Amino acid sequence: MTSPTILITGGTGTLGGHVVPLLRASGHDVRILTRHPRPDTDGVEYVTGDLLRNQGVEAAVDGAATVLHLAGGPKGDDEATRTLTRAASRAGVRHLVYISVIGADRVPLAWMRTKLESERSVADSGIPWTTLRAAQFHDLALTMVEKMARMPVFPVPGGLRLQPVDSREVAARLTELTLGAPSGLVPDMTGPHLYDLAALARPYLRRSGRRRPMLPVRIPGKAGRAYRAGANLTLEGAEVGKRTWEEFLAERLG
Repeated sequence: MTSPTILITGGTGTLGGHVVPLLRASGHDVRILTRHPRPDTDGVEYVTGDLLRNQGVEAAVDGAATVLHLAGGPKGDDEATRTLTRAASRAGVRHLVYISVIGADRVPLAWMRTKLESERSVADSGIPWTTLRAAQFHDLALTMVEKMARMPVFPVPGGLRLQPVDSREVAARLTELTLGAPSGLVPDMTGPHLYDLAALARPYLRRSGRRRPMLPVRIPGKAGRAYRAGANLTLEGAEVGKRTWEEFLAERLG
């Protein structure tokens, strides 16, 4: 008996690259909505479309029992999610799973607001749903540190702390949630340790053989106050990953 198809948006990204083989290993057929045509592979079907342009979405959700919404970008996530939830509702999808970010309801940034609006679209869709808020991935923290390390002086925003989490561990948790019953807003997922930016930078600079003086800077406005207050953190009640930033760097940089 064939398992119901699971549609994944963002299935070709960092997180999707970890989730897809886990779902395939569980015996499920996977369909991926992608903006660029790709040939189907064993158990993975690709449907070309674009959530922001509302192209190919109806075909992507057709016959899917579960939708895992991983796609995201610097802007437009709220509109993309509304497009997806409308199509999924019409198609009779039975479980809608969404990955959001810790602080979506507390940090006053435009990008965070689109994540919160996306959460609301999922919750108001009429489809049984599950939403997981995660901390920044190690991959994203590395990109940020790499960019800052290109400057002659490394800026360190005062009061900014992060709980970077391994994307593979988030993928494993999302797979579990996708295959389980709809659970609403589940506990956040963070990494095992809390770092300020200097603590993230030092092992990277050491491994890359660079030296940079650290320059304290201040994040202005409401966003700065929110970060200094830890609005982007979950210090209690979170699902905590095991892989540390240092272990990630050791694997990635050697």
